[in-house]
Amino acid sequence: MKKNTPHSIFFGKKILIGISASIAAYKIPELVRLFVKNGAEVKIILTPSATQFVSPLTLSTLSLNDVTLDFLDNNKVKWNNHVKLALWADLFLIAPASCNTIAKMVSGLCDNILLATFLSSKCPIFCAPAMDRDMYLNRATVKNLEILRRRGVNVLDVESGDLASGLSGLGRMKDINNLFFELEIFFNKEAPLFGVNVLITAGPTYEKIDPVRFIGNFSSGKMGCELAKEAARKGANVYLVIGPSSEKIDHPFINRINVETTNEMYEVCKEKFPKTDIAVFAAAVSDFKIVNYQEKKIKKNPEPIVLKSNIDILKRLSKKKKNQFIVGFALETDNEEINAIKKLEEKQMDLIILNSLKNTQSCFGYDTNKIKIIDNQLYIKDYPLMSKNKVAEIIFNEILMKRISLPSINKL
Repeated sequence: MKKNTPHSIFFGKKILIGISASIAAYKIPELVRLFVKNGAEVKIILTPSATQFVSPLTLSTLSLNDVTLDFLDNNKVKWNNHVKLALWADLFLIAPASCNTIAKMVSGLCDNILLATFLSSKCPIFCAPAMDRDMYLNRATVKNLEILRRRGVNVLDVESGDLASGLSGLGRMKDINNLFFELEIFFNKEAPLFGVNVLITAGPTYEKIDPVRFIGNFSSGKMGCELAKEAARKGANVYLVIGPSSEKIDHPFINRINVETTNEMYEVCKEKFPKTDIAVFAAAVSDFKIVNYQEKKIKKNPEPIVLKSNIDILKRLSKKKKNQFIVGFALETDNEEINAIKKLEEKQMDLIILNSLKNTQSCFGYDTNKIKIIDNQLYIKDYPLMSKNKVAEIIFNEILMKRISLPSINKL
């Protein structure tokens, strides 16, 4: 299985998963796959009865590690050190946590290696209950979960839905994607941009000529989307204002706002900018629009189409700059550095990212890019051709290296 490069908040994290006997155990292999795909190292403990619900072989294959089933290995000659396992983990997730396992966690019983590891753990512990409705609503279970919370266990509340018994209601283990996002949020709290508000523009803008034609460019929105994902991975609250683009993006910290025209993009950015800590203007907006939009399709051999300059979003917003850290992009074909520096100074940017069309594998439509970063002291860093997700990482690392003084957190 191919692991991702170090762009995920999970990269390098050591996650220990304890699985108890519940039908919801069949969902855990998918969660393991998500963790490993995002760069985490995963080890797994099963209670003896849990093996009836999920295969240790499947879990071992997906986690790339042996699965721990008992205090002794299968040959009864080697001790599985639960203390060592507990000290190894950055986070211990018990999922699914059955009614029986939860009760034993509260009482301190230690009749299997999962419970022994739980009692030995000093890392953050998360617990995802899974059981039938009446078991979950029973006063004993409610009290047990309250006790775990008071003791510092992070209880990931159940969801409502169809249950294995045929009933419907509370008791379903939290959805796998929601579990993943909950842990992502937890790790993000330690991330360098946690709680910081980031505004990013991406993609092209289209200016209509008539009902079937428009003025635009070849921007795909790939670079802006990678920037949004990198900001979110670093813990930021992201507003991604994106023009027409087929790029997919799905992250709980990214609020995508689709626009079409430059004016629509400006109106959204104008609203969000005052509450923004970092603004990255990566969109390739249309510099021109026609003077008179035609309601009907223009026939061949028309009168000359008259253009006028469009709104300069960055220039307008930079005049309202207070504490925002502003990053812009420049795409040049000649006198590249001179033109980029001119834009940097005119629009009061802190950094400008210079793209060049001279490299055939960069810019529009490609998954790679070649950039130069120029700061407001006119120091220039030149980078080789690389993937756009790596470029996004470099750009945000550069922002962080400037040791910017961010204002108080504003909730967008």
